[in-house]
Amino acid sequence: MSNLLFFCPVALLLLTFKPYLHEFHASKCLIEYQAEEKTVQISLHLFIDDVEEALRRKGADKLFLCTEKESKQAEVYLERYLRQNLQLKLDGRERPFRFLGKEAADDWMGMWCYFEIGEVAPFQELIIDNTLLTEVFSDQKNLVSIVGPDHKKSSLLFHKQKTQQRVAF
Repeated sequence: MSNLLFFCPVALLLLTFKPYLHEFHASKCLIEYQAEEKTVQISLHLFIDDVEEALRRKGADKLFLCTEKESKQAEVYLERYLRQNLQLKLDGRERPFRFLGKEAADDWMGMWCYFEIGEVAPFQELIIDNTLLTEVFSDQKNLVSIVGPDHKKSSLLFHKQKTQQRVAF
């Protein structure tokens, strides 16, 4: 009986333990205008387990992002999710990005996703809609750093109650 009292709580802990559990939910993103190349380059860091949970809730399970076992459809689901939850408007015109790829971060808990918008002239206004992971985690924060035309810098913080912001250059 005493063995049962010991092993039941231990078993419960092991079943609920997530090896990559982190106490906060955040993403960071750099949006950088490259005047010489006439592009907007975007680098986005997300926690892999958070993205997999969001995709699982949309019906895409067992993707194993950034591992040797990664599903062949993983990037399709990831790109679709990112397009639905991160949009940019330059001078009032929505500009879809080209997904360039992803890679595991150095700590293997996160991943970097890369995008580009081509043929971009200098712009005066950037409007960002960022709902990344806010449907999954009520405490999700999305930090966006921007380097705009003439190297003007700005930083924005997005969360569930503040999903759209505007920057003027």
